[in-house]
Amino acid sequence: MRRLTLALFAIALAFSPTFAAAQPGNFILREPSEVMPDLQFTDDAGQTRTLTDFHGKVILLNLWATWCYPCRKEMPSLDRLQASLGGPDFEVVPLSIDRGGVEAVKKFYAENGIQHLSIHIDQTGKAVFTLAAPGLPTTFIVDREGREIGRFIGPAEWDTPEIVAFLKSVIARDAPVSPAVQQKE
Repeated sequence: MRRLTLALFAIALAFSPTFAAAQPGNFILREPSEVMPDLQFTDDAGQTRTLTDFHGKVILLNLWATWCYPCRKEMPSLDRLQASLGGPDFEVVPLSIDRGGVEAVKKFYAENGIQHLSIHIDQTGKAVFTLAAPGLPTTFIVDREGREIGRFIGPAEWDTPEIVAFLKSVIARDAPVSPAVQQKE
């Protein structure tokens, strides 16, 4: 009976209209998806950035701080995720709310061997309130058009096979259709 239940679950997931891979446990799906506020923050060079700068990519926006123990613990797995999936279709965007600014994050990255993540800072902490994040870390999956697909509450091991498969299914589902494919339809 257990095998039948697992087989039916696998078949249901395969034909799910939303995602081909199972949603991780702490994922809260946003249906219908909502446009994310265009947050303002700075990068490591002090340049103003917004979420619109990532338009065209699926992004994993992670609100965190160097003083947050669960955040500190998950950062290496976010770094490995960026190393494996990051590119023209996907990017991990860690948004630190540290009041210590860029220097606090640079120090943390150096001490923990973080090499693949960019630095983004919101020293005001407004992002937490604007996005109604219940605490840190909170992570948002944002589609190519800037809409929130869903959010993870709390820490995660971001490079597990299950989460990577889930994110790959989100990226594939949200892939732009090339003109050649549109002409065939």
